[in-house]
Amino acid sequence: MYMKRVSSLARCCFQASTRSLQSPAPCRNGVLSSVTGWSRTRSLYRPFSNDNDKRLDTSLFVPVELRNTESLESDIGAELTKPLNKNEVLNILNRFYRRKEIQKLASENGLDARLFHQAFISFRRYVMENDPLQVDLHIVLNDICCSVGHMDDIFPFFMRHAKQVFPMLDCIDDLRKISDLRLPPNWYPEARAIHRKIVFHAGPTNSGKTYHAIQRYLSAKSGLYCGPLKLLAHEIYKKSNDLDVPCDLITGEELIFVDPEGKPSAHAACTVEMCSMNTPYEVAVIDEIQMIRDPSRGWAWTRALLGLCAQEIHICGEAAAINLVTELLYTTGEEVEVRNYERLTSLKILDHALQSLDNLRPGDCIVCFNKNDIFSVSRQIEARGLQCAVIYGSLPPGTKISQANKFNDPNDPCKILVATDAIGMGLNLSIKRIIFNSLLKPTINEKGEKEIDTITTSQALQIGGRAGRFSSMFKEGEVTTMFQDDLHLLKEIMNKSVDDIQAAGLHPTAEQIEMFAYHLPDATLSNLVDIFVSLSQVDGRYFVCNIDDFKFVADMIQHIPLNLRVRYVFCTAPINRNLPFLCTSLLRFARQFSRNEPLTFQWVCKHCNWPVSSPKTIKDLMHLEAVHDVLDLYLWFSYRFKDMFPDAALVRDIQRELDFIIQTGVHSITKLIRASESSTALQIIDETSKDSERILDYVLKPGLRKIRGAKSLSADPEPKKVSLTSKLVQDGLLTPEMLKQLEKEFLSRQIRTQSKLNETDILRKERKKK
Repeated sequence: MYMKRVSSLARCCFQASTRSLQSPAPCRNGVLSSVTGWSRTRSLYRPFSNDNDKRLDTSLFVPVELRNTESLESDIGAELTKPLNKNEVLNILNRFYRRKEIQKLASENGLDARLFHQAFISFRRYVMENDPLQVDLHIVLNDICCSVGHMDDIFPFFMRHAKQVFPMLDCIDDLRKISDLRLPPNWYPEARAIHRKIVFHAGPTNSGKTYHAIQRYLSAKSGLYCGPLKLLAHEIYKKSNDLDVPCDLITGEELIFVDPEGKPSAHAACTVEMCSMNTPYEVAVIDEIQMIRDPSRGWAWTRALLGLCAQEIHICGEAAAINLVTELLYTTGEEVEVRNYERLTSLKILDHALQSLDNLRPGDCIVCFNKNDIFSVSRQIEARGLQCAVIYGSLPPGTKISQANKFNDPNDPCKILVATDAIGMGLNLSIKRIIFNSLLKPTINEKGEKEIDTITTSQALQIGGRAGRFSSMFKEGEVTTMFQDDLHLLKEIMNKSVDDIQAAGLHPTAEQIEMFAYHLPDATLSNLVDIFVSLSQVDGRYFVCNIDDFKFVADMIQHIPLNLRVRYVFCTAPINRNLPFLCTSLLRFARQFSRNEPLTFQWVCKHCNWPVSSPKTIKDLMHLEAVHDVLDLYLWFSYRFKDMFPDAALVRDIQRELDFIIQTGVHSITKLIRASESSTALQIIDETSKDSERILDYVLKPGLRKIRGAKSLSADPEPKKVSLTSKLVQDGLLTPEMLKQLEKEFLSRQIRTQSKLNETDILRKERKKK
């Protein structure tokens, strides 16, 4: 009886603090008073609005580690009541957790089953391990132990703790507002303040659509060209200046002013990511608008389309983008004038496949979708006494141009080109016939997952359309396949109509992420972006671009002390995360930056082991390509942090020298391939499947095949350092299902070959007997 009086007195003494928590009304018969007290609590712990809200992925909510910062010299709660029996408290907490009413109330206040469980575990640990407890919580627990309170009285204290563990619960509505991406046109008030004339130049490759847009750009008082590649921006930059139209070049790695004093010219050619939303122009050209659907880069075309401050905007690209562009600009009150173009030269799909490299002729281009095929095919062409040029995506721009010039030169003996789909944009090539070595291409889907699928109609037309260009020596283009089995499928693909583009890409800005960080200061950048995407709301005309590369870098440099804006810039750096040397370089750049130590020319040379020697194998060549990418990365950072990356001019000089070294290596690529085959320099990882390795040797390197008997399949080969199979499976270029199919085909071929050999042996023996 005495202890009950003390508890009542204690509650009176701490009425103010308890009232601030909006504690519930007394329980009647052990049941929550849902009509009186908890109606106030529900108004305080307001459930989330479900109106048009995207379902929240609470698995992204990382609990915050709480530290007990309060140092209480005496246990006031125990002095006013009595010390708590921890075993009894533990029993009360576990019963509290199991109550259905508590679970329902927690759900209404934003704690789903997962968050409720995690919050409770943290709350229970806090209560059991901290001594003394906060006075108000101690008194409530003591009341429950003394049977003058109900365990549901714990809920306000539990919610207070849950909001400390998951701070996003307190600001979820603010976070939803920040990540609301349903009205992108409103992000660009400068563009909305003017009435823009929109002209869409629609047509296939080699139709003159870009030519007409560029003519208007050149005739304007001021103009901006936005292209998907550095090569295209550089081409317009050079063409403009050759026609006495002063034009600057702006790419992620390079800024060139034609004015000696560094004043901006009225015209500029840039990569689409670098276009300014604030500079006014008379005419702007957005090239290859169909890339607005790109899972990684589509946001840049959306930004340019909605945000450029130009009186006229000329859009070039596939007709498949017309409807989407019209819908997007309808929301801005702008009309789209469509000008359709037809192909200037004919393009014919042949009725027969190439079938053999012996059937190659001048002007042929064999298109492969991976480097292994590039190296294999070029090696076989060289074995036939022919010269070939080689172009693939990771080559430096200068090397690509050099190989293109070599192929285009009528006086050069090189008349064959082996290339990836990198030829689809940015290079003017004199091609008579496009030959698809395969119709399977590795791609990255919207979720960032690697897939292998047949090329799309858009891709087939973009690549095939490079044959028979209007300005080349071949006025008619031809398209075929390497193998007859693929030809029917190619015809089906190219005769299909291109599906309309359904949505445009968006990407969270640095400002939006900074506002998120203000509300969630303890979250990592990777986690912030994940929560942003999870909460983001877009209408049906938009999608959020894939952010896997961004998160990869964010996780890689998380342990390095950088402020949020700098960290965000590092995460947007253009890197290929499959290149270990490039990723390591970025990490070292971040460490050096965090120590506030400038990355000097000497530091870069030491890091890259400059000067480098000419490549002797394919492995050497690939390393030099990675070094070139590292120098590109330095130049990219120098554009954003000039003080910390001060030696851009010197780095650009050695990059040009490196480009020439790589050109020399590519010119003699077949020698490098032969050296690689003898030294196994192409091997990268440990062998995991001996039989599969033989199968892939057989399938991927037909020019190097040797007929093996059945015994050779079980014989142990010399130990190797790598398995090409493992590498291809790991990179997503080969699936286990495809591997099984290859095994079946290989074994069936082996059986047929062995049976023929047996039949031959029998015939020989019979002849000898006769």
